[in-house]
Amino acid sequence: MGMPKGQRVDLEGLKRRRTEARRLLDEGVAQAEIARRLKVSRQAVSVWARLPVRRLATVQPAGRKSSLAQGDWHWLRSALLKGARVYGFATEVWTLPRVTQVLALKRGKRFSTVHVWRLLGKLGFSCQQPAGRGRERDEEAIQVCKHTE
Repeated sequence: MGMPKGQRVDLEGLKRRRTEARRLLDEGVAQAEIARRLKVSRQAVSVWARLPVRRLATVQPAGRKSSLAQGDWHWLRSALLKGARVYGFATEVWTLPRVTQVLALKRGKRFSTVHVWRLLGKLGFSCQQPAGRGRERDEEAIQVCKHTE
């Protein structure tokens, strides 16, 4: 089931609950009672009861480790800030396929566009829509019209 979207696991709180569960188990308290006291599932207490004591105190974040090294994260941020033209594109606009292509060519890492979207979000980048303006747009004429109204 996992955590609700956007909510992170409290690893320190999990450690405290696990060690408290071990203490209560050692005192002979029933697993169902421990689950009630700690407000966790009975299945969690059952799993904790089977773990060695040394493993109860070591809690690691769930999920797969990032396939991007720390240097890759810094490189990607600086590459995006340099602009797309530096990498041979006709315009400065970064698109997901362009970022994916640059990662594949320069770092040898292939990702889906969905994953690249997530990576960009973690770096603080967001989707921006360029303002659509006609090539024939005459800014001076627009300013004159605004001032005469």
